[in-house]
Amino acid sequence: MWLYLAALVGSYYLLRWYRERQVVSHLRDKYVFITGCDSGFGSLLARQLDLRGLRVLAACLTEKGAELLKSQTSDRLETVILDVTNTESIAAATQWVKEHTGDRGLWGLVNNAGVSAPTAPNEWLTKQDFMKILNVNLLGVIEVTLSLLPLVRKARGRVVNVASVLGRVSLYGGGYCISKYGVEAFSDSLRREVSHFGVKVAIIEPGYFKTPLTNTEVISRSFQETFDRASPEVQEAYGEKFLTSSMTIIGLLEKQCTKNLSLVTDCMEHALTACYPRTRYSAGWDAKFIYLPMSYMPTFLVDTMISWGSPRPAKAL
Repeated sequence: MWLYLAALVGSYYLLRWYRERQVVSHLRDKYVFITGCDSGFGSLLARQLDLRGLRVLAACLTEKGAELLKSQTSDRLETVILDVTNTESIAAATQWVKEHTGDRGLWGLVNNAGVSAPTAPNEWLTKQDFMKILNVNLLGVIEVTLSLLPLVRKARGRVVNVASVLGRVSLYGGGYCISKYGVEAFSDSLRREVSHFGVKVAIIEPGYFKTPLTNTEVISRSFQETFDRASPEVQEAYGEKFLTSSMTIIGLLEKQCTKNLSLVTDCMEHALTACYPRTRYSAGWDAKFIYLPMSYMPTFLVDTMISWGSPRPAKAL
């Protein structure tokens, strides 16, 4: 019995390996639009796909980011300035993409742009603090996708949305985890809807990687600012010791981050170029062996594990 079971499992993984090695033809004729190309995953993916011969349309937030990317790539790559929180900017970028792609349509849309601050206990934050993140990480993803979806449908192409392991396990307060859970839900519903038109949707769930989003100085400064803005009652409930301990944990974040960003961009590239892309890609050993298993554990167990590693407020019972 065990021999048959082993043979069955081995056959499954052999078949999956074979299917996933099959690559889409005529890649040099295909256009891919990527948001958040100033740095991090977006910049690396743009350079990676450019080397592969695809026609990359890279959206950057700043002129400086666009100029830097152009200096590192071939003449095939084109850049546009895009603020994913601005409807007019999205409309202008959509028109720009239409002019470049013509009748071919858009093969790939990669929603990569994101922010991570402010992140802090929910009680320290205001509605505007949540909206700063949600406007970029969730609402921006939705609006960009809806604007470009007709072009993706025309090409029977791919939508690749960057979520996070924090869209599977909510480790801390603020808008970041909420936004990534939202990306997961949006992607799931979108995948089922557009499958009728030959469009595939993939979700990338990176663990902790060394990018501007995990910049400890930015996160620490934001954490301190939100505590300082909190009411005296809230500050007393949590206490200075909680703040200090939390800042120490944030300071250790950089050591935990993986520096090899290609672990993520390789997943993105596969989602765009494979004949049979996966629905979800977990990038990084922490994602595969810590956070993904945690997402399937009983809630009480996950709560206990997170509590063990978290500082206690001054007025905790």
